[in-house]
Amino acid sequence: MLLPQAKEREFRFKLALRMGLPIFALVFALLLNTLISDDINVTSEFYTNAILVFGFSIYFLLHVIYSGFDIRITEITSKTFTREYLYSYLKKELKKKGEYTLVLISIDNLSDINATYGISNGDKVILEVAQWIATKMQEKKIENFPLGHIKGGDFVIGLHGPKSEYNVLVDMMCLKASEFKVDDIEVKISGAITDTSYSNELEYMVENLFEIQELKREKKLSYEDGIDPNELESLVINALNKRCFTLMTQDVYEDTKVAIKECFIKLKRPDNTPIHQKSYMKVISKLGLTVDYDLMILEKVISLCDETTEFRYAVNITPSSLRNHIFVSKIKEYLKDNPASRAKIIFVLRENEYYSHTDRYNSIIKSLQNLGVKIAIDRLGAIHTSFLYLRDLNIDIVRYDNFYMKDIESKKYRAEIEGFNSMAHAKGLKTWVKMVETKEVLDSLQSMNINYKQGRYLAKLEKIYES
Repeated sequence: MLLPQAKEREFRFKLALRMGLPIFALVFALLLNTLISDDINVTSEFYTNAILVFGFSIYFLLHVIYSGFDIRITEITSKTFTREYLYSYLKKELKKKGEYTLVLISIDNLSDINATYGISNGDKVILEVAQWIATKMQEKKIENFPLGHIKGGDFVIGLHGPKSEYNVLVDMMCLKASEFKVDDIEVKISGAITDTSYSNELEYMVENLFEIQELKREKKLSYEDGIDPNELESLVINALNKRCFTLMTQDVYEDTKVAIKECFIKLKRPDNTPIHQKSYMKVISKLGLTVDYDLMILEKVISLCDETTEFRYAVNITPSSLRNHIFVSKIKEYLKDNPASRAKIIFVLRENEYYSHTDRYNSIIKSLQNLGVKIAIDRLGAIHTSFLYLRDLNIDIVRYDNFYMKDIESKKYRAEIEGFNSMAHAKGLKTWVKMVETKEVLDSLQSMNINYKQGRYLAKLEKIYES
C-alpha cells in the first residue's frame, strides 16, 4: 500500500472516531449514572445532562461531516496526495533538519492528450503514471514515500537523504519512460531533482524543480548563483530600493551608421558584484516588482537622452508592464519631462503567451508611438506569439531569433529569413538580427535586405552608467 493510501485510511478512521466520540460519551454517561445511582429511578438531572450531551453530539456530528467534505488527503484521479496535504507533509519533514530530496516527474504532453483523446483518457494517463512512479520506486526498495499531484501532469516525490543518492534513479526513470504508453497513447515524461542544499524552504525547492526542468528541456546548463533564495530576494529588493545597477549598451548598425544602442542591465550586490540576470528576473517577477524594475531602468535611459543624441536606446520591457496603466502613465510623464528623449526610445517585447485583447494593446502602443516610442517584437521565428503579434499589433520593428544565425549561410535558414523579411517589409516594418560574430556572417547578411545588424564583430558592450 502506498503512503498516500495509508494516510487516507488513517484520516478516515480518525474522522469516524471523532464522529463516534459524542455517542460513546452519551452511552458512558448513561451507564455511569445508572451504576452509581442508589435507586432504580433515574433522576431529572441525568435527563438534563443527557439532553445536553445529545444536542452537542448532533451539532458535533454535523460539523465533522460537513468539514469532511472539504478535507481530502488523496485525489480521486491520481490516488496520490493532494497538493495541500503534500505541502503540509513535506514542511513537517523539512523541519526535521535532515537532508531531504524532492523529485519532479511531469507528463509533458498532457494537454495534447486531453485535446486528442479526451479528458477521461487524460485522467487515466495521470493515474497510470502515478502507479508507474510508485512501481519504479518500490523496485528500488523505496517504501512509504510521499507522492503528490500538484498540478496538471506534475508529480512531486519526497525522499530522505541528499539528491546524490537518487540522481541515477531519476535519470533511469526518465530514460525508460521514452517508450511509455497507456492504451497506445504516447506519454512524454521528464524529471528534475533538487535537495535541501539549495534551500530548506519548500516553495523555493519546488520552484527550483521547475527551473531545472525547463533548463533541461532547453538543453541549457543551469546557472549556479550559489545564493540562498531568501538571501537572493533580499539582495534584489535592496538593489531596487537603492537603485544599484550597471547599464551597458551595444551598438546596432543600419548600414555603416549606429542607429540603435541596446541596453543591458545588471543589478548589484552591496559589495558591487553583479547579480545574474536569469536569477534576479525570476525574483522580480515572483515578487511583482516588474513595473518598478522597468520604470527604474527607463527613467535612467530617458535621462541620458539629449538634443545631441543621434540614435535610439532599445530597452527590453516586460509586456505585462506595458499593459499596466501606472507604468504607461509614468513613461508618458518621463517623456514629457524630457522632450529630447522623444523619438529616442525603443521598447523590445518578448512574450510566450498571446495577449488576446489586441485592440487595447494597440491603443496603448499607439499612445506611446505618438510620443515617439518605437515598438519591437523579439524572437520572431521561435515564439509563436511573435508571429501573432506581427499579424495583429501595430509594431515598428521585428528581431529574429538567434537560432537562425547559427548557420546563416545554409539555404534553409537563408530562405526562412528572406521569407520573414518579405512579411515584415510588406507591413512597413524594419528588421533586426543579433549574433553577428564574424565577417562571413556580416557578408551573408549584406545581400538580405536586413535593416539593423548587431553582434560582437560590429561592437562590444560599453558601460555607460553605474550606481
